[in-house]
Amino acid sequence: MTLRRMKPWLAAGCAFALAAAATTTVAAEKKQPKKQAASKKVERLACMLGTEDRHARIAVELKGGSVDNFAYYSKWKPRTCSVHIARGDPYSKWQDYGAHTTVVTENGTFLIEHARTEIQFMFRDVDRMFYCGMEGKIRGSLTVKRGKRECVLEGVMDEHGEGAPEPARLPAASRETPAG
Repeated sequence: MTLRRMKPWLAAGCAFALAAAATTTVAAEKKQPKKQAASKKVERLACMLGTEDRHARIAVELKGGSVDNFAYYSKWKPRTCSVHIARGDPYSKWQDYGAHTTVVTENGTFLIEHARTEIQFMFRDVDRMFYCGMEGKIRGSLTVKRGKRECVLEGVMDEHGEGAPEPARLPAASRETPAG
């Protein structure tokens, strides 16, 4: 082959090599942020308080020390409540303020306080009907402690607190005692 015939092939080969190198470099640059995100330490915490027929539990996943998602579940036989909220989902807005995180949803607000040994979740006017199928609001706090299987619960499952369903009442006529 003469040099004249080799030039087009040589030019095409060089162009192909440059294009392949550029594509590889761009792909490598795109993968680097994923490596950094994946390097965040994942920690899972969970706790439960109560009996089989009446209990509350929470599972929390932390990434890099911050709450990434949480799932709260409670059971008041035969009723159950189930809440699962994840950072970045379309149904919640997360704001971090140092050791505190505010999670706002259409159905209530959750305040999260991070401490070295525990994470406290405060429920603020969370719609019980949406998550549990019962009237009222969920209010109170639930704390999960590192290394403990039992939660600390305040008000979240109160039956007689504000927002809890009222007991059924008998009509006035049936409360009267029969004469005699």
